[in-house]
Amino acid sequence: LFVVWFGFGIVPKVLVTFLICFFPILLDTMTGLRSSNPDMASMVRSMGGGRWAVFTKVRLPAALPHLFSGLKVAITLAVVGAVVGEFVGATEGLGYLLLRANANLDTPLLFAAIVILTVLGLVVYYTVSFIERVSIPWHVSQRSESAVTTGPAL
Repeated sequence: LFVVWFGFGIVPKVLVTFLICFFPILLDTMTGLRSSNPDMASMVRSMGGGRWAVFTKVRLPAALPHLFSGLKVAITLAVVGAVVGEFVGATEGLGYLLLRANANLDTPLLFAAIVILTVLGLVVYYTVSFIERVSIPWHVSQRSESAVTTGPAL
């Protein structure tokens, strides 16, 4: 439908990718915003904080781990969405290259395109992971394994 509505340009590919990525990010962010501690919000309000202060000091920090979880899922789906978007009506791109290699039974080209897509997916995933590690170093998901398993000596 996007090709019918928007033509064969980049717009339908971007829209397919956006729709595939939008819902994991939205649902995880909503879950994170709902998981904030209501007692902390009450404390911020009792200290004179308004809605914006409750959002920035309580709800957003609670939602960030969930947001990054949604981003990790969505960023890998973005690669898939871009390839699927190129399957219909594309004349260039890795999705088009996959279809052409498959039609011509060009196995080396097919595997080369798959390897490039895999590397691209890993690079963007680990980029988001790095941004997560820098953004929320205080969260339990960012603690090192030795810090979690090492306890006080008895």
